[in-house]
Amino acid sequence: MTTIYGEAAAGFEGVREAFRANFERRGDVGAAVCVYRDGRPVVDLWGGVADPETGRAWERDTLQLVYSATKGATATLAHLLAQRGELDLDAPVAAYWPEFAANGKAEIPVRWLLSHRAGVVTVEPPVPLEKALGWEAMAAALAAQRPDWEPGTAHGYHGRTFGWLVGEVIRRVSGRTPGRFFAEEVAGTLGLDFFIGLPAAERGRVSRMVYPKPEFDLGALPPAAVPPELRELVAALQDPDSLSNRAFAVTDPAEIDFNSAEVQAAELPASNGIGTARGLARMYAALIGEVDGVRLFTPETLASATAEQAAGVDRVIMMPTRFGSGYMLPVETSPLTGPRAFGHPGRGGSLAFADPEHGVAFGYVMNSIVEGGEDTRASSLVEAVREALAQ
Repeated sequence: MTTIYGEAAAGFEGVREAFRANFERRGDVGAAVCVYRDGRPVVDLWGGVADPETGRAWERDTLQLVYSATKGATATLAHLLAQRGELDLDAPVAAYWPEFAANGKAEIPVRWLLSHRAGVVTVEPPVPLEKALGWEAMAAALAAQRPDWEPGTAHGYHGRTFGWLVGEVIRRVSGRTPGRFFAEEVAGTLGLDFFIGLPAAERGRVSRMVYPKPEFDLGALPPAAVPPELRELVAALQDPDSLSNRAFAVTDPAEIDFNSAEVQAAELPASNGIGTARGLARMYAALIGEVDGVRLFTPETLASATAEQAAGVDRVIMMPTRFGSGYMLPVETSPLTGPRAFGHPGRGGSLAFADPEHGVAFGYVMNSIVEGGEDTRASSLVEAVREALAQ
């Protein structure tokens, strides 16, 4: 039986039990969960194994790569610049990044980058990975890229390009890379263990990701075995030239080893944030209220960041999604803790969000990446938080 460490305040004991069940029944190997309420931690739990190859235990300060949960941290930087009057989210991207105007992109506003409406989801030809890790080549490729649909007419998940697109605007406006800006203005201010671009000195704390064999491969299913509501998605997954596949093949090679030191040290603001559940929950708590004397967003900034910008069937992942400006919003199949919640999940299971209605912020990170089957680890924890709030 996995030993669970940490604390759960009175009324939140159910989160501990759900977390324990994630190890016993839902496939967690190493993981952590943290919940803030009204600016204070009420749940801070961890357990399991950080590196199955060596047996290294998951400690209180173990760091975990969280894939697309990074997007919420990156979006936060854009809104901080807007809050300071340095960035107008409704101004054209080209006002800050002139090269971006090429190939019909001159009128795309910054907010469309944040809300996945810009249509710049592919890179053709893909950028060699070693150059993409260095930033400049990918920024130049995206500046020259033609949109995959008429900007503003639809939304589609900019799964890989989001970080470079929003990140280059941040760099042009602030004069700092997104990783440095985050370290100085967010992590440094709040005392967060979270990095976009891992310092070499922190490498020894990082958990090793585990990729269990999927229960099934959607892309390999014969048409007759596919439920009608999934047939269009499965057909796209089986077509290497589909937008769904090309959107995630913007580097050459397309597959990236996120356990490698080189990838973790680079700044990939869409996908390689590395930190603790505590760091994520604390950041989101400071977006909706005060944490130890620090509040990141004014009420006006919070309203601007979380107002719905796009909703409906996503052109890339071909399922219903909703977006504010950089943050995902709840849909019927992922209710979170309330209709005003906002945040971002990450590939394979991680999740971070805030709910201003309930004064709650949540972070869950794990090293066992679940794909191709049902994953209820994060949703079980969120359900336990909902039950605690209802008491």
